[in-house]
Amino acid sequence: MSRLLKQTTGLERSRSWTTRTRRSGEGDDAYRFVDRAEFERHTEDGGFLEWVEYLGNLYGTPLPSVNDGDAADLILVIEVEGAAAVLRDVPGARMILVVPPSPEKLAERMRARGDDEAHVAERVARAIEEEEIGRRLAHDVVVNDSLDRALEETAGILRRYRAQRASPAE
Repeated sequence: MSRLLKQTTGLERSRSWTTRTRRSGEGDDAYRFVDRAEFERHTEDGGFLEWVEYLGNLYGTPLPSVNDGDAADLILVIEVEGAAAVLRDVPGARMILVVPPSPEKLAERMRARGDDEAHVAERVARAIEEEEIGRRLAHDVVVNDSLDRALEETAGILRRYRAQRASPAE
């Protein structure tokens, strides 16, 4: 994601909130890490565009600030339930589904970052279900088999969306 943001002007990433524990080596900018009570207070205050409980943790996309929407396209890195809510509630929202080349490759990547086998099995099973739903919702699908190729394909999709927005069909 950081490479896409660096190479694409006018693009910002929304920083999601989560109640999950920070992974080893995960930067401060990955998520806003909060406890369940703070997350629930923010939910009650209407502070999320969408939120969901996922594998026992809460994840949410904060409402964009006025500055977020002024000069940039806002990228949300969310799961399919949240994407469905955004597509329902935000006119003009577009969904690009990014999928691993296979469930086996996803498991390999998770193990490489230090996830335990129980979590890997649970996440891979969930990913298979989500991909089916996501393919029905998505405007575009990118297979992340090569980071460089996936980034270029995603950047091309963003260029196409921007061109369509700049010259709407008559």
